[in-house]
Amino acid sequence: MNTQPSNTRSSNATKYLFLFLIGLVLGVIATVMAMRAIQARKDHFPDSVMHVQQWHLGQLKSKVEQNRCAATDILPNLRTLRALADDLEQAFPDLRDDKRFAEHASRMRARLDAALASPPLNCAGVGTTASDIGEACKACHQDFRG
Repeated sequence: MNTQPSNTRSSNATKYLFLFLIGLVLGVIATVMAMRAIQARKDHFPDSVMHVQQWHLGQLKSKVEQNRCAATDILPNLRTLRALADDLEQAFPDLRDDKRFAEHASRMRARLDAALASPPLNCAGVGTTASDIGEACKACHQDFRG
């Protein structure tokens, strides 16, 4: 008779441990689902604009490294960067009315307009243009990213 209560106690402990583990797993699953739902509601437009601009600027730099600097190679990236520059204020509505942000966006558009009006003819020119665009990005990020 002494063995039976010990088995019952051990059996109850196993049940509680099993239920605790099930609750823990369900809690983790519910937390992940809630976090994904919150993330899905986030506006991804600002991040998307920045990622696409970064990719096109990277393409310009890679063209220089590959020594493929003809106008036909670089103009599509410059045009896309210029089109995206038109969306900077819309992408960041909280900063739209900030004078410094408007100046940074305007400088970015001016540099891209200059590059499109007089496209660089060699890799040194493309490198300089990419650096100028990168500096425009960096200046804005220093003021607003922290």
